[in-house]
Amino acid sequence: MLGRRSVTAAGVYTATVLGFATSVVATRVLGAGGYARYATVMAAVGFFQLLLDLTIDEALIKYGFRYTTTEDWGRLRRLFAVALGVKVSGGALGMVGLLVLAPLSSLVWPHQHLAWPLLVGAFVPLAQAAEGVAGGALILRGRYDVRGAFYAVAMALRLAGTGVGAVWGVTAALLGLLAAQVVATAAISAAGLAAFRRFPARAAVPLGDDGRDVRNFVVQSTVASSVTSARGILGTMLIGVVAPFRQAAYFRNAQAPLTAFGALSAPARLVLLAEQTSDFERGDRARVLRMLRRYIAGTTVAMAVAVPAGWVLMPWLMGVVYGRVYRVHAADAGRLVLVTGALQLIYGWSKTLPVTIGRPGLRIVTHGVEALVFVPALVVFAALWGATGGAAALLVSTIAFCAVWTVLLARIRRDLRRAPS
Repeated sequence: MLGRRSVTAAGVYTATVLGFATSVVATRVLGAGGYARYATVMAAVGFFQLLLDLTIDEALIKYGFRYTTTEDWGRLRRLFAVALGVKVSGGALGMVGLLVLAPLSSLVWPHQHLAWPLLVGAFVPLAQAAEGVAGGALILRGRYDVRGAFYAVAMALRLAGTGVGAVWGVTAALLGLLAAQVVATAAISAAGLAAFRRFPARAAVPLGDDGRDVRNFVVQSTVASSVTSARGILGTMLIGVVAPFRQAAYFRNAQAPLTAFGALSAPARLVLLAEQTSDFERGDRARVLRMLRRYIAGTTVAMAVAVPAGWVLMPWLMGVVYGRVYRVHAADAGRLVLVTGALQLIYGWSKTLPVTIGRPGLRIVTHGVEALVFVPALVVFAALWGATGGAAALLVSTIAFCAVWTVLLARIRRDLRRAPS
C-alpha cells in the first residue's frame, strides 16, 4: 500500500510539473496576447466539458466498490456499460456546445479571432470522454498508482503537442493538444480494459433497485461539478469581457499557486477516495474518520509554513517563470490565489467525502454558495482591479465555501460516530 501511494504521488506530481511547464511554454511562445486567447479557449473547453458532461465517474467508484465487495459482478458490468455511454454522450454534448459558441465568439470577445481555436478545441471533450471510465476500472482494482502514472503520461503528451503547435500560433497549439489527448485516452483505455477484464466474467444484469439511486447520484454529482466549474474556468472567460483582454492571461497564470496546491493534495485525495469508500462500504466508519483527521492536521501544519514563504517570494517567482510583465501585473493576484489555494488544500477532503458517504448533494450546497458569492464579486472586482480583483473574488468565495463545510463536517462526524458498523 505504501508503495502504491508513493507511485501515485510521483505520478500526480510529475503531471503537475508537466502541466505547469505547458503553461510556461505556451506563455513564452505565444506572448501575452496569444496566451490570453489560448487560456480563454481552454477555459471555454473546460467549462462546456464540465457543464454538459454527466459526472458518472464518482458513482462508478462508489457503486463499483459496493458491487465488488458483494461480488455482484453482473451489476458491475452493467454499471460500466452505462458509465461509458454516459461519458461519450456528455463529451458529444460538450463538443456541440463549443461548435455553437465558435461562430458567435466575435460577439463575446470582439477582435480576438477565437472561432478556429474554438472549433479545434470542441473535439477535446469527446476525445477525453473514455478516460474517466478507464481510470475508474484501475481504481476499483486498487491500482490508483497506475492511474497516477497515466496522469503524468497524459500531461507529457500535452506538453509536447502544445509546445510544438504553439510555434505556429494558437490554433496549432490547440491541434497539438487535441492530438495528444487522443493518444493519452487510447493508452489509459487499453490499461483500463485490461483491469476490467480481471473481474470475473458475468453477463450484465439490470441495476434493479440501485438504478434510481445511481441516477440520483449522477445528477447530484453533475450539478456539483457544473457549479464548481463556475469558479476558475468561468472566471478566466469573464475576465476578458469585463476587463482589458490581457488581464485574462494575468489571471490565468496567477492561478499557478492554486494549481500547485491542488496537485499537492491530489495523491492524498485519490487515496482517500479509494480507501475511504472501500472502508465505508465495509462498515469501518472509525477508519474513515481517522484518515480525515490526519489529512486535516497534516495539511494545516504544512500550509502554516508554506503560505508566508510563498507570499514573500511571489513577485520574484512570477518574474522568473513568466517574465517581467507578469511580475508587475500578476504578483498581487498570485498572492491572493496563494491563500485561496491553501484553504482549498486543507478542505480538499470535501471533494471525496461526499462520494464516500453517498451524499454528493452536499457538494451542490457548498459549491452553490461558493458560486453565488464568486460570480457577482468577480464582475465587480475584476472591473475595478482586473486580475487582482478576480483573485480577490476567488478568495472571498472560498472563505464562504470553507465556512459552510465547517458546519457540515461537524454534523457528518456525529452521524458517522452514531452509525452502526
